Amino acid sequence: MTSAAPYRIVVAGGGTAGWMTAAALIRFLGAGFTVTLVESDAIGTVGVGEATIPQIRMFNASLGIDEDAFVAATQASYKLAIEFVGWTQGRRYMHAFGDVGRDNGLLAFRHTWLRGLAEGVAEPLAAYALNNVAALAGRMQRGPARTARVLPEMPYAFHFDAGLYARFLRDYGEARGVVRHEGRILDVVRSGETGDVQALILDGERRIEGDLFLDCTGFHARLIGEAMGVGYQDWSHWLPCDRALAVPSARARDFTPYTRATAHGAGWQWRIPLQHRTGNGIVYSSRHLSDDEAAARLLAGLDEPALGEPRPIRFVTGRREVCWAGNVIAIGLASGFLEPLESTSIHLIQSAVERVLKLLPGRRAAAPLRDSYNRQAAHEIERVRDFLILPYCANDRDEPFWRERREAPLPEGLAAKIGLWRASGEIVREEGDLFSDVAWLQVLAGQGIAAAGHHPLADQPPASQIAEYLDLIAKLNAREVAQMPTHEAFVRAHGAADAEIAA
Repeated sequence: MTSAAPYRIVVAGGGTAGWMTAAALIRFLGAGFTVTLVESDAIGTVGVGEATIPQIRMFNASLGIDEDAFVAATQASYKLAIEFVGWTQGRRYMHAFGDVGRDNGLLAFRHTWLRGLAEGVAEPLAAYALNNVAALAGRMQRGPARTARVLPEMPYAFHFDAGLYARFLRDYGEARGVVRHEGRILDVVRSGETGDVQALILDGERRIEGDLFLDCTGFHARLIGEAMGVGYQDWSHWLPCDRALAVPSARARDFTPYTRATAHGAGWQWRIPLQHRTGNGIVYSSRHLSDDEAAARLLAGLDEPALGEPRPIRFVTGRREVCWAGNVIAIGLASGFLEPLESTSIHLIQSAVERVLKLLPGRRAAAPLRDSYNRQAAHEIERVRDFLILPYCANDRDEPFWRERREAPLPEGLAAKIGLWRASGEIVREEGDLFSDVAWLQVLAGQGIAAAGHHPLADQPPASQIAEYLDLIAKLNAREVAQMPTHEAFVRAHGAADAEIAA
């Protein structure tokens, strides 16, 4: 910055969104900036973001955080996949991170697999995904494969305590210069000339002035919604679940390296194993299930005794019309909400912070910066939305909720993607899509959406050659997984915080 006065960035709200934002800003911005965070201990956080996707490792590494220290501080476990149970009758499958099979030159593996299915020589898709095989075996490793160079590294993410992660990042941020103010935001002062936010008024008549304000106030959206008046797009016609209950239970004996999402008559339940407890919750449509029925169903499905009463969360799936208005940028739940089926909420915070750093304005935010930010943010969350709709629409359950999901119109992009797969076994990854072709493949196949054909190039090898190729991949995966430590042993060696685990 060329001005003598520092550029003042104010983060409104703490929790995961606020402290991820503040920690990244203080890490990467120079001496010409100040970072101030305002939060109130009296205001609770939603706190269901306890499962992540592999990009969180890049965020932590960019801050210089030691992974084992992070695992210990947040009571984390490792995550290789998400298991879908009951989304179609009698079927369970995984959306595992990383590769599935090996491409054959320019030909995607899915076409070889589809040819194998047609010839009756292919196993279920899970056999060809290293992460899937390891997850089902309860095994974990990091780094290069040990038994075959042709095998990829296993990408992984984490399950962690979101409150402990926010505390961990608070310590990180404050040690590097983030100034924290404890207190409630009573008012937001805007300029009568520009409409920009000038200051936050806290209890005790304190005034926090700034040049750029980042709204991390959660569903309340105190700045982007209440002060700036930015509207909200309601997506409940596509994703009608509008309530959740969350409750922790005692540490699971089945200490799995994956998240489980189990469908029920009006939504789904999550299970997230941490070192010190298990995170559980139920997501449901209030039109199809009462709160009392949801609580009873949640508690009846726990592996271990509950450690408290179920905590209610009400939401409307959707996004802000724009995430950046004036000198206010909404991050986290203030910018929109998608149910946690694919563990994307923390990643959407991370990508928003990355956009802020790339497009950080000067004293006056230029319209092209805002427009670019808003286009990217809208495109990203809409592609995630489409991926979440897929298992809902491709179900064969009998309950009214699920019949409605099958019959509901789809977003144009999702309908086109399903149609392309059905017609040819092809998957085209759209620009800005968080999810890879392989991710789409696993859910399309897992939900039982059949492809009518496969690429004609796959017709050239004889069936025996296809069978040998597929068998080799499955055997390499099984051999690699057999020599991995168990998930629990891996946690003991790489960041156990609990004496019982470390023993």
